[in-house]
Amino acid sequence: MPALSGFLWLLGYYLIGEAVIRLSGLPVSAGVVGMLLLTATLMLLRRVPAALAAAAQPLIALLAMLIMPGVVGVFFILDELAGQWLTILVALIAGTLLSVATTLWLLKRLMNTAHER
Repeated sequence: MPALSGFLWLLGYYLIGEAVIRLSGLPVSAGVVGMLLLTATLMLLRRVPAALAAAAQPLIALLAMLIMPGVVGVFFILDELAGQWLTILVALIAGTLLSVATTLWLLKRLMNTAHER
C-alpha cells in the first residue's frame, strides 16, 4: 500500500498545480508547477518519504513511454513550426548544454558532500 500513498502524493501535487494554473493564468503546465511545489516540499523535508519513492520508481522505468505522446504530437504541428527551426535548434542545443552542466555540477557537489561524511 505504500505505492498507493505515493501516487496520492503525486496526484495531489498535480491537482495543486492545476489549481495554481487556473487561478493565476500562468502559461505553464500544471504538472510542471506541481512538480516544482513537490520539489520545494521535499527540500523542506530534507528526505523523500518511502511511499513517494515506492510510487516514483516504476514511473522512472516508464519515463520514455510517458514522454512519447508529446514527441509524437510534434509531428501534427510541423506546419506551425516551419519558420521556427533556428529557434528550436538553438533552444535544443542550449537546453542540452545547460542540462549537462547542471547535472555535472550537482553530481560533483553531491559527491563532495558524501565524501566529507
